[in-house]
Amino acid sequence: MTTTTLERPPRLLRLPDFRLLWIGDTVSQAGTAVTVLALPLVAIGPLDASPFEAGLLVTCEYLGFLLLGLPAGAWVDRMRRRRVMIAGDLGRAALLATLPLAAWLDVLTLPHLYAVAFGLSVCTAFFDIAYQSHLPQLVDQDRLVDANVALEASRTVTAAGGPGAGGALVAAVTAPVALAVDAVSFLVSALLLSRIRRPDPRPARAPGARLRGEIAEGLRFVFRDRLLRALTLTSALSNLCGTIGASMLLVLLAGDLGLSPFLCGLVFTAEALGGFLGSLLTTRIAARLGEGRAMCASVLVSGVLWLLALPFFQADGRYAVACALQGLGWTAFMTFKISSVSLRQRLTPAPLLGRVTATFRFVVWGCMPLGALAGGLIGQYAGVRAALWTGAVGELAAVVPLLAVVRGRRREA
Repeated sequence: MTTTTLERPPRLLRLPDFRLLWIGDTVSQAGTAVTVLALPLVAIGPLDASPFEAGLLVTCEYLGFLLLGLPAGAWVDRMRRRRVMIAGDLGRAALLATLPLAAWLDVLTLPHLYAVAFGLSVCTAFFDIAYQSHLPQLVDQDRLVDANVALEASRTVTAAGGPGAGGALVAAVTAPVALAVDAVSFLVSALLLSRIRRPDPRPARAPGARLRGEIAEGLRFVFRDRLLRALTLTSALSNLCGTIGASMLLVLLAGDLGLSPFLCGLVFTAEALGGFLGSLLTTRIAARLGEGRAMCASVLVSGVLWLLALPFFQADGRYAVACALQGLGWTAFMTFKISSVSLRQRLTPAPLLGRVTATFRFVVWGCMPLGALAGGLIGQYAGVRAALWTGAVGELAAVVPLLAVVRGRRREA
């Protein structure tokens, strides 16, 4: 594994097409940061969801990746990727717009919320696969890490203010109405994507190619490569265990501790600020430690910090300590998150990017609905804090697959 000499992200922003992608993604991520808080608060507050019902909502938010992740990648590799992204944005805008309307008509229900969450996950599955597959068409190979750093940095900046602003917005206009903000952000993103001028040709399709064979090709490429397989398994374990706890976090804060929407949003703001700092430090850490060791340290240190944060989630001054530790955990984790995406893009041939991304998302994001379901069950029958501890302890094991490959490569060298 090698490190890359990086250019400063502002140079990338001089490229008109990448700039449109970056602005559109930033706008939609700002709206999504509001939804991260507002959607579960609709369930916990007006709809009085139990811990299991709240966990089921998070399950629906990721279910699309589990059910459609693999075929979505093969389909995206047959389509014009930018069109897929625009359709995904428009679909998400339409789905979110139904929630404030239903609330206004006093017909909003948990099944409606579940249906919207599932629909969002389907649209996001297609959008994200097309998005990561289209990025290498907009920037050169030697700028991919720069591009991912720039995109991740802007996401964390918008996420930093989003939940806090979302908490204030929810308090002022109610959670269903706050979701309309995200709907508008997706419309803006679709408009900006439509203005990209770089050609978006339909990918060439091999004669006689079948969907099942194309899906199998993506699976084989990921799981036959030791490094890609390790990255996938580490990410999957981290997401599985992380979602066990994350699905119950707002149940603890808004339900058990009775914190206000604004205070609930502060933990997400801390995570985003930590993630932003981590995105700025990623290239330096990778250069200092080497890419493989840096990713292993990233997963391990972040797991320890998140574990340390749990006792401090209380309805008093200790909550500030919990938020700080949670944020520092994301500072540590960003090295793995950014480096693993860039490494996967570098190792994968362009015709396979959609299927490889889909395979990764199917395994990694497909674990999240299972984790959320497990979190809901643990929270319902063993307690919300038990779910949080289970997830945090489990995340420490996520480093094992990657560590084994990195150590093996060092011995071979």
